[in-house]
Amino acid sequence: MHRAPQLTLPRGSKYLQSTWEKAYQDHRKKVRDAQPLVDTRAPLCLRHLHLNIKKLKLEEERLSVIDRDNYLLLEKMSCIMRTRAQTDNRNDYTHKRGNREQERHRVQRKNKIILGRITDSEPLYQARKWQEDWARTEKYQDTRMKHHGRQQTCKGKSRN
Repeated sequence: MHRAPQLTLPRGSKYLQSTWEKAYQDHRKKVRDAQPLVDTRAPLCLRHLHLNIKKLKLEEERLSVIDRDNYLLLEKMSCIMRTRAQTDNRNDYTHKRGNREQERHRVQRKNKIILGRITDSEPLYQARKWQEDWARTEKYQDTRMKHHGRQQTCKGKSRN
């Protein structure tokens, strides 16, 4: 530890000099032991933010699917190797055109039956009866207007 610099000016007294040196040593000690006011350390490392569990799970599932597919492919290749590499590409295709045409004819037959039922049924609404009823109603209104002249409202006031 170094000593405080000596004053170039003659000191007034030894007591003042020792007090000054003690105050200066205390100051140097405080400067040396001072803590920073700003925290410059790295932030805390939180595991749950760096370790993405869902991503790891999806990756594991993807790898398991790949392993399963590879196993199936290996089984097929070993079967080919055991059976002298014969192919098994039989064409079991059945012509569906005939089935489609049969289905279309069946639907057409059903549609014709339904159309026949609709055209043969009697109409529920009787337009002629409605017209006759309306004509009778108009006749009643005309005769009422001839006999009564003006119509009376409920409150006794006449209106035209």
